[in-house]
Amino acid sequence: MNDTTPTPTPTPTLTDFPKLYCPFIRQTFKVDNDDFKKFGRKLQLKEPKVYLVVDRINPGFEWVFNDPDTFAVEKLDGTNVKIKTEKGRLIAIQNRKNVIDPLQILNGKTFLMEGVFKAVDKGYVKDNSESAGEIIGPKLQGNPYKLDYHEWYPFDRTIEALRYTSFHNHERNYDNFSSWFEKFLRSRYYMKLHKCALEESVFAEGVIFYNLKRREQKLSWMAKLRRNMFPWFYEDLQIIDYSKEGIEQIEDQEKFD
Repeated sequence: MNDTTPTPTPTPTLTDFPKLYCPFIRQTFKVDNDDFKKFGRKLQLKEPKVYLVVDRINPGFEWVFNDPDTFAVEKLDGTNVKIKTEKGRLIAIQNRKNVIDPLQILNGKTFLMEGVFKAVDKGYVKDNSESAGEIIGPKLQGNPYKLDYHEWYPFDRTIEALRYTSFHNHERNYDNFSSWFEKFLRSRYYMKLHKCALEESVFAEGVIFYNLKRREQKLSWMAKLRRNMFPWFYEDLQIIDYSKEGIEQIEDQEKFD
């Protein structure tokens, strides 16, 4: 008897979303071992070290600070997922470099598929396209947005919907960014979802800097900055020898997430 079971079609592999760099130089600083034992897990540290920004511009990212076409958008706190659609069908889904089988419903990460289908319901998914976005919800990053479901939110949408309109009102430098992130950087997504004032929202994870004119010129046009890149984020830890001027030796910026 011939086996007529059809062979599953291989899931296409998509390109990984490009690595985003910080516009400031980041450097490694040790923290007190006893503090690490007490608070490291809560702060999601794997070892008694923190990777912080210093008051030095990362070469090639001067545009973040001096180009009037640069703007800032909320960085959502979830997991990066890219999808591809063709003729009304979802033909590929990828979590960073991990290819997801959308038909693997018993042992797979079904919450990722839930997020995509929720986005379909909201009209976020375009046909015949390859798009990247962030899946957020109950099983990701402690669910800071207090969602009852998972949702894939495309990065193209964040550019308009989650832009910080006051970004151009202040000089762009280390001290201003540090103060903004520590005291005022609230989640626009949470505000819109829960229909509250921005000052009543939770803190955003950070921002993505965009410059669409530089994209047209095929130059670097995206960068990221998170709250956990500043020393005040680790108030429970004694950080050894930190100063915002940093140390002379420049580490390889490729190693930082």
